Amino acid sequence: MAETRTLRDAVADLIHDGDTVALEGFTHLIPFAAAHEIIRQGATDLTLARMTPDVVYDQLIGAGLVKKLVFSWGGNPGVGSLHRFRDAVENGWPRPLELDEHSHAGMANRYVAGASKLPFTVLRGYRGSDLATRTDTVSTVVCPFTGEELAAVAALNPDVTVIHAQRADRDHNVQLWGVLGVQKEAALAARRVLVTVEELVDELPPTPGAVVLPGWTVDAVVPVPGGAHPSYASGYSVRDNAFYQAWDSVARDRETFRAWLAKNVLSEGAATR
Repeated sequence: MAETRTLRDAVADLIHDGDTVALEGFTHLIPFAAAHEIIRQGATDLTLARMTPDVVYDQLIGAGLVKKLVFSWGGNPGVGSLHRFRDAVENGWPRPLELDEHSHAGMANRYVAGASKLPFTVLRGYRGSDLATRTDTVSTVVCPFTGEELAAVAALNPDVTVIHAQRADRDHNVQLWGVLGVQKEAALAARRVLVTVEELVDELPPTPGAVVLPGWTVDAVVPVPGGAHPSYASGYSVRDNAFYQAWDSVARDRETFRAWLAKNVLSEGAATR
């Protein structure tokens, strides 16, 4: 049964050391505030899953909380590399990072299988690359009807999925719209679901293109206005492009990153923002 919680209490209750955690969102609705609370609480040895790990995962990796990344593509959108991610892969700093890399289609289908409560799903993919040889979560099956060989990807069922959305009602039904990724599938695939929202409302008004997650699919709803910054929430905020550009120089240097983290995430003032 979903509850309205504070961010501190929701993270403490739902996210534990060693969990597989998916923080999903595509271009906008990226749950930065929740990620920062995870860093403050120090949940560690995490396996992070995300279709497009960007700055939010650069921060979690740089904080030393991540042992494994399950992903497809990674970078600072429109800017370049993720330097904390690269440092972990190339130099093992602040700790070695295990990788399980997939195509976008493969990752999406893994979530779909998990949401469907199936052990795997099939697709025409992974041809022309060696990705399938680098993971034990991709195999092949032969179609019993046509004899065609297809790629098979194992279901992905996170312990916790975290998303940001525009609003939720008093019954904890969650509404999100705009450029969407796999938030719905990742939520339905997970054992526990934490949703931060821009606002709580008495009733969800019909909105073109909106996805509604029923309250029974959610464990905690947390009002966090601006919780997607520096990404954005369509209808509520705009993308902070200057932040993404500035992040490149912040993340390049270990000590500069540590100073940024201490000031903007770990300080008492940051925790109350």
